[in-house]
Amino acid sequence: MIWDSSLIDKYNLSGPRYTSYPTAPQFDSGVSKIALIEKMLLPSEAPLSLYFHIPFCAHLCYYCACNKIVTKQYEKGAEYVELLGEEMRLRSLMLDHTRDITQLHFGGGTPTFLTEDLILELFNNIKQHFNLINDGTQDYSIEIDPREISRSKLQLLTEMGINRISIGVQDFDHKVQESIHRIQPIEMVTALVNEAREMGIKSINFDLIYGLPYQTLEGFRDTLDKVIALSPERISVFNYAHLPERFPAQKRISDDSLPNSDIKLELLKMTIEYLIDAGYEYIGMDHFAKPSDSLAIAQKQGLLQRNFQGYTTHSGTDLVAFGVSAISDLHGIYIQNHTDLSKYRSAIEKGQLAINKGYISDFDDRVRHQVIMTLISSFQLDYQQIEEQYNISFVEYFAEEMDDLIPMIEDGMIEIFKSGMQTTLNVTDKGRLLIRCICMVFDKYLNNNIKYSKVI
Repeated sequence: MIWDSSLIDKYNLSGPRYTSYPTAPQFDSGVSKIALIEKMLLPSEAPLSLYFHIPFCAHLCYYCACNKIVTKQYEKGAEYVELLGEEMRLRSLMLDHTRDITQLHFGGGTPTFLTEDLILELFNNIKQHFNLINDGTQDYSIEIDPREISRSKLQLLTEMGINRISIGVQDFDHKVQESIHRIQPIEMVTALVNEAREMGIKSINFDLIYGLPYQTLEGFRDTLDKVIALSPERISVFNYAHLPERFPAQKRISDDSLPNSDIKLELLKMTIEYLIDAGYEYIGMDHFAKPSDSLAIAQKQGLLQRNFQGYTTHSGTDLVAFGVSAISDLHGIYIQNHTDLSKYRSAIEKGQLAINKGYISDFDDRVRHQVIMTLISSFQLDYQQIEEQYNISFVEYFAEEMDDLIPMIEDGMIEIFKSGMQTTLNVTDKGRLLIRCICMVFDKYLNNNIKYSKVI
């Protein structure tokens, strides 16, 4: 990947992250719940991917923009696990129990907020309604707060089949940690990494954030040195979006403490160079992985996919999500649960699915979804493949978009190659960092009035 400052200055716009297409702003609370349920009932032989949202956190991190409930009342987890069990029962009535669960993810919030007894109860509920596998081919992961994990809890998770963990590191600098209300010394994270490896966890991801208060190039360089020494298989590097009007906790972060836009760009540039020099490959959209990691291998093979959990190697699965705010994706049928816990609880207690919003993709949505997800995962697009799959002429179907791509071709972000009947769009090394901008060309619903994060 090549860092081109002039291109970044020109194209550093705000835009979607494309964990779905259409993106979440298009989800409609007025969509027929019956129509969504009927779509869920359609038979499918595809494997299943399950997601569970655990909203509770014992600590408030000031930067956080997740759907969360901050409490130290750990007993709240018991009622929530009971609600998840009932939601699973309702959903399982609509799904084939023999379908393998090839991917499983627990997000939040803080999933490890749950006690060991509740984790065991949750897994027993999952096993009761779905076909979990534990033969080494599964991709079962959980997000971990190093402050909310014990050795015995980690051991239980591995016994339940968890073989990937994601650790929220953000920054190792103590002053930065104080300013975001998340104190976790390097020793704490190191101990967690060592224990995870001892227990056979095959893949560890670190989440880092640039643009946090009091971050400096020197301080973040020290964080990167410590990260590289711990050698996680994957690293995600996110841009902190300061939106205190949307996320009240961010009001506790002073505007004056934040690095300016120039320093933020320098932080990202340094991070990219550091990680690539250390042997990591740029997967795209803030993600890096070792060449031996399944993400990097899947990308080389053209099998990398993207969903609400980010990049994934499990193509062709139906994503069924549980819990407050969780979003299911059944091949273009999007179903989002209530984002308010009381409304979620009320629906489940009445024996109803907690559906708040949804979207049923039409033909055009499916074509554009395929184009955008292929580009964002593979950095290239074979026109003929799209034409054969959807029986269209790519250039005619996307005539307006072809015109919009001309400036990007002239700027060296993309190249169009023709060989006989085959035409391929390739994203250049200079364009990879701006892949969201390229995808935005194909987004029919792009709304400039929605406040998205900057692409860089």
